[in-house]
Amino acid sequence: MGARVDDSPQPPIRFETHPDRYRHWRLELPVEHGGAVARLVLDVRENEGLRPGYPLKFNSYDLGVDLELADALLRIRFEHPGVRALVFTSGKERVFSSGANIYMLGTSSHAFKVNFCKFTNETRLALEEMSAESGVPSLAALAGTASGGGYELALACDEIVLGDDGASAVSLPEAPLLGVLPGTGGLTRLVDKRKVRRDRADAFATVAEGVRGKRAMEWGLVDESPGKKDFEGAVRRRIEAMVARSARRPTTAVTLEALGAERRYVILRVDEAARTATLTVRGPDGAEPRTPEELAKAGCGAWVIRMWRELDDALLDLRFNRPAVGVVALKTVGDAARVQAADAMLARHGDDGLVREVTLLARRVLKRLDMTAKSLFALVEPGSCFAGSLMELALAADRVFMLDQPDERVEVSLSPLNAGPLPMGNGLTRLESRFLCEPERVARVLEQVGPFDTRAAVEAGFVTFAPDDIDWEDEIRIATEERASMSPDCLTGMEQSLRFAGPETLETKIFGRLTAWQNWIFQRPNAVGPRGALTVYGKPERPEFDFDRT
Repeated sequence: MGARVDDSPQPPIRFETHPDRYRHWRLELPVEHGGAVARLVLDVRENEGLRPGYPLKFNSYDLGVDLELADALLRIRFEHPGVRALVFTSGKERVFSSGANIYMLGTSSHAFKVNFCKFTNETRLALEEMSAESGVPSLAALAGTASGGGYELALACDEIVLGDDGASAVSLPEAPLLGVLPGTGGLTRLVDKRKVRRDRADAFATVAEGVRGKRAMEWGLVDESPGKKDFEGAVRRRIEAMVARSARRPTTAVTLEALGAERRYVILRVDEAARTATLTVRGPDGAEPRTPEELAKAGCGAWVIRMWRELDDALLDLRFNRPAVGVVALKTVGDAARVQAADAMLARHGDDGLVREVTLLARRVLKRLDMTAKSLFALVEPGSCFAGSLMELALAADRVFMLDQPDERVEVSLSPLNAGPLPMGNGLTRLESRFLCEPERVARVLEQVGPFDTRAAVEAGFVTFAPDDIDWEDEIRIATEERASMSPDCLTGMEQSLRFAGPETLETKIFGRLTAWQNWIFQRPNAVGPRGALTVYGKPERPEFDFDRT
């Protein structure tokens, strides 16, 4: 963003919050619905952005607003098991949300902009997963304008009601006003999810003022557009229908207490000079819950909950606070049998509501790992516990190094969780994605009872390189130094292209286009040059474009 970018040192971003500390959202459980409906009210405090320098006008949002939303969705899953439907509303008159704050984007580094959009995408996808997998559908009640990211949040809901009051409208104004694309899946959801006709989507995405009322409904941009006096009734009718058809499974409430200053099961060590990090995940310290009842009693202190929350926190720390880190060594340490036992409980009681939410938490965190723009090298050594759910870390890695030392116990193993409960964004398991050319190999490796030693793991196809103890340290060092010396832009594109083999889904389309097109467009002069649309936004000057198509 040229001279406008704020490159001054910033305090590290913290990713935990709590409803008592929300500044921009209100999580309400209206008494008239008896706890079956959660209402999320967006009421952004204009002068309380995550960082100083930009006002959050018109319910625009920054990362701090989205962190609160992600926290609220997680708490609805774990702390409010009676909720069977979710409605989004605004706490401000005549506006739902104007989307991502443009001044925030204009003063942010390129890396921050992309990671911000990525986190927002992940949060929207978590909302959709909440409907599809947890049985909690959502409704956007738009009694005002919903622009850009504000409309994209509505698109992530199951249904949209837009007031037909002559002023309320939906729009994706990024192309005509800012010279960029909608950054959180708007174009893809228009045509893939809502099945909006291509020509109408084309017209809609190039009209800055958006579309109102009956036309918005006719074009499929919203589901209903009642007049002002009928708006609340339409919202109530649709929410009650959602509650009636909700398939949410009974579960026990678990309070998500703060992780605290120290992570117990995830250790992140960073070498700033080398631009590398080591992320070590510890297995359970002792026996873990064997039944859903024991899991509920253990609460958020259970390894299967706390470890994944800590890993999620560490991944966000790497993205936002450690942008220069290019290579991450993934390690595990602990008793593989305890990991297997924890997995077995989750697999055995998959129909339980709480167990289901824990498994979905692991799924989302592993997807966050898949989408993290770092080179991932898994290192399997004596004392590792790459077993079952933790084996997914190795399967997510760009390369797997496994020590070949016959007189040491170096093993990996699988569990029922590797067979389907933890799919990637492409809809396949990581095993299926790994063995696209040999799908029969997936069944063979899943049939094996017991661990794979190094030779067996190489034969099974789990391992990229298996150095012996003489070459181990040198091979790891050389591979890491070589990787860290390459262009990060090139590596990000390469890694994301290779990680998502197989079928394309709405999710891979959204992230593929974010990583490629949106990443590229955010760096072009037409958007961020001295006279680019983002640079002059809010000023009296008009942007100047290079009109050559490339």
